[in-house]
Amino acid sequence: MTDVASLGLLSIMPPVVAIVLAIWTKQVYLSLFAGIWIAWTILNDWNPLLGAIQSVDELIAVFGDADNTMIILLTVMIGALLTFTQFSGGMSGLVTFMTDRGLVRTRRSAGLLAWMISVVVFVESTIGPLVSGAVTRPLFDKLRISREKLSYILDSTCSCKAMMIPLNTWGAYVVGLLVAQGVESPVRLLALSLPLNFYGLLTLVVSLIIAVTALEFGPMAVAERRVREEGKVLRDGAEPLVATEALAVTVKKGVDPRARNMVVPVGTVVFSLPILLWITGGGDIMAGAGTASAFWSVILGLTVGGLMYRVQGIMSLHEITDMFMKGVGGLIPVGVLLVLAFGIGDASQALGTGPYVAQVTEAGLSPPLVPAALFIVSGVIAFSTGTSFGTWAIMIPIVIPMTALMDLHAGLAVSAVIGGGLFGDHTSPISDSTIIATMAAGADHVDHVRTQLPYASAVAGAALVLYLGFGFVL
Repeated sequence: MTDVASLGLLSIMPPVVAIVLAIWTKQVYLSLFAGIWIAWTILNDWNPLLGAIQSVDELIAVFGDADNTMIILLTVMIGALLTFTQFSGGMSGLVTFMTDRGLVRTRRSAGLLAWMISVVVFVESTIGPLVSGAVTRPLFDKLRISREKLSYILDSTCSCKAMMIPLNTWGAYVVGLLVAQGVESPVRLLALSLPLNFYGLLTLVVSLIIAVTALEFGPMAVAERRVREEGKVLRDGAEPLVATEALAVTVKKGVDPRARNMVVPVGTVVFSLPILLWITGGGDIMAGAGTASAFWSVILGLTVGGLMYRVQGIMSLHEITDMFMKGVGGLIPVGVLLVLAFGIGDASQALGTGPYVAQVTEAGLSPPLVPAALFIVSGVIAFSTGTSFGTWAIMIPIVIPMTALMDLHAGLAVSAVIGGGLFGDHTSPISDSTIIATMAAGADHVDHVRTQLPYASAVAGAALVLYLGFGFVL
């Protein structure tokens, strides 16, 4: 087995290859597996056969982590929620309710609704985009707004809102990392870092502006012109990250579409989540089990929906089972993609990708430049590994001692690490949050990454300038 400490630049090769291949070939599954295979080939002394065998073993081992397994099951069960609410007439009824009453008549109001729903559900990062996507995707299609724009709005609010309103497992996780470093008042330090998290703040503001205006440029402008002029919410040849059969379930013949058949099951998911977080956290929402709570919230939503439809005579037991399996089956490709995303994250960890990037840039920094450098390094690590949590676990133990040794503003340094992690996570094609946003919008994954990158990069550039300025002031 290759010595990880001696890998150097090779440690970043697998994630970089996976990202480049995904963008170049548009074959995300093969690209991710190629990155995983290269990683384990390197670690097995460049033996490609042993690399392939261990790659498969490590992908199977993904299911050995309970949180990973629940995230995958939670994601595919969202497919069942989609088919339930469509077949029962709930989704059609909600769209009709909103449009008939003038609640959502314009592109602006649809964009605002998508942004608001995703942000308001802040107690768990992925549920908000999933709920928002289910509610607003039909409205976006009807009003001729591209799936790429919807996926950008959902992805921009996914992780950023969870960290900017950290009354959730995200906040608890960062506090835990600070406690592990012996920080005397970790909650105070996290609170101090929030107004200085320039990337998170700017992303939420910019995504709101994009949601309610026609301010588009780059590939997003091309996508919006396509849907306005040709009526195509997806480009020709696009492969939406939700199977067509899960998106195109029609209302059961003879059923009167009613908004409540969507509002009640989805509302059950949203409102049961903080309760379950409170229960699993022993009365402290921030200490709750986020993944498990989201998992059981979706199960509760499906159970309530199934009972409602049975009582109303809308669906037989056979139809409930059939729609459940059809919905789950429609999202199996997304589940596979998540397995591959977790797999390449594990491979990057085994290679020591994150620590290598951090060590290369740590030495020789002038104190005023440190916050900007921390933002860049954290962004590179998160982009390469597809995880903000993993990035913070690597960087915070480095940053906290640096703040004392170099007399840095602790809030600014921590915010730079958090913001950089959010940026890398937001833009990485191998990030689970990026994948979930694509799925929630029913967009093509590579198209989503390609169209949102100019916006995220512009915001990151502005955040970098602010970190440079505040580095000299604070």
